[in-house]
Amino acid sequence: MSGRRVAVAGIGATAFTKDSGRSELALAAEAVRAALADAGLAPADVNGLVTFTMDTSPEIAVAQATGMGELSFFSRVHYGGGAACATVLQAALAVASGTAEVVVCYRAFNERSGRRFGAGLTRRAPSAEGVALGWGMPYGLLTPASWAALQARRYLHVHGLEPEVFGHAAVTARRHAARNPAAYFHGRPLTLAEHAASRWIVEPLRLLDCCQETDGGQALVLTGLERARTLRHPPAVVLAAAQGAARGQEQMTNFYREDITGLPESRVVAERLWRTSGLRPADVDAAVLYDHFTPHVLMQLEEFGFCGPGEGGAFLAADALPVNTHGGQLGEAYLHGMNGIAEGVRLLRGTSANQVPGAGRVLVTAGSGVPTSGLILGADG
Repeated sequence: MSGRRVAVAGIGATAFTKDSGRSELALAAEAVRAALADAGLAPADVNGLVTFTMDTSPEIAVAQATGMGELSFFSRVHYGGGAACATVLQAALAVASGTAEVVVCYRAFNERSGRRFGAGLTRRAPSAEGVALGWGMPYGLLTPASWAALQARRYLHVHGLEPEVFGHAAVTARRHAARNPAAYFHGRPLTLAEHAASRWIVEPLRLLDCCQETDGGQALVLTGLERARTLRHPPAVVLAAAQGAARGQEQMTNFYREDITGLPESRVVAERLWRTSGLRPADVDAAVLYDHFTPHVLMQLEEFGFCGPGEGGAFLAADALPVNTHGGQLGEAYLHGMNGIAEGVRLLRGTSANQVPGAGRVLVTAGSGVPTSGLILGADG
C-alpha cells in the first residue's frame, strides 16, 4: 500500500444485545453516527463507505440515513467474517490513493433475533460456493460448528491433545469480557472446569467453544494520518493490511488439503503483514484474534508465528501475550470481527477496559477457515 499514510480516527458501536427490536439499517446508521462523533467529524465529511457483501444495508441507504452527501467510493468485501480487516484495507487504499478523503467501514445485523448463522444452512439458490459445501452436507456437516469440529478433531489427534485444551481460549476471552462493561458477559468470568462441563455441540466442540450470536452494529472512520492528527483522539495508524486465500481454498474449511490442522489462508495474511510492516511476532504488544470457535484461536497463534504447531493452548495458558482484551466474540459480541478492530484502536488510545500498558502495535485478524484478512495497527510516532 503506497501513497498517504492512513489511520483509524473514529470508532462507534450500538449496544450489543440479543434482541435489538430495530432494523439493521437503524443499527448501521447509529454505529456510523457514533463513529463520526467519536472522530469529531460530520456526515458531510464522508465520501466513502465500505461494508460486507453479507450486510443488508446498502451504502446509499446508510449515506441517506445519516445525512451524508456525495460519495466518490463505495465497496463491499465477500466471505463473511473474513471480510472484517479487508474493509479497512479497502478504505485505506481509497484514502491513500486520493479516491476518497474520509471513509467509513460498517457492519450491522440482527444475527441473534433475525437470521442466525449458527442455525445451519437454509434453502438457497445454487451457487459455486454451495458446491464445496455440498460434499460434506450429506454426512451431517450442516452448521459452521460442524465444519470447524471436523478440523478440530484432526488437530487434537495429530498433536496428541484433549478437547480441554480449547478451554484456554474461552477462559481468556471471558476473563477480559468480565471487566468490559460493553461485553455481553460483563461480570461473568469462566473457569476451565465450567468450560469442560458445558454441553457438546459437535464433538470435540462444546457450547463454550462457540461464539455467541449478537444483534448490533460497529463502524470505523478512516482518513489520512495528517488529518487524523487534528481530530479528537490519537490516531491508530494502519501499518499493514492484507487479504489471503490459500491454494485450493474452499468455504468453510477445505477438508481435502494434505493437512487440515492449520489455517493456510491465515498464513498467507501473516506472511504479507510481517513482510509489509517489517515487524515480527515479538514486536506485537497485543493480538485481537477472530474467535468464532476456540480451536481457530490456537491455530492462528501458530500460523502467525507466536508459537509452534500444537502449542497454541499452552501459549494462551502461559498468558504470554494479551489476546482479545475486549472479550472477543466469545465474550463481548459477535460482530463479524469489526468490534475486534475497534478494540485494537482502544488499545492504542489507552482506553481499553483491559489496557495493555504502553501498547504500540496490535495485530487484528478476521474470520479464519475462509478467505481472510488482517491488520497491524500502530500508535502514531
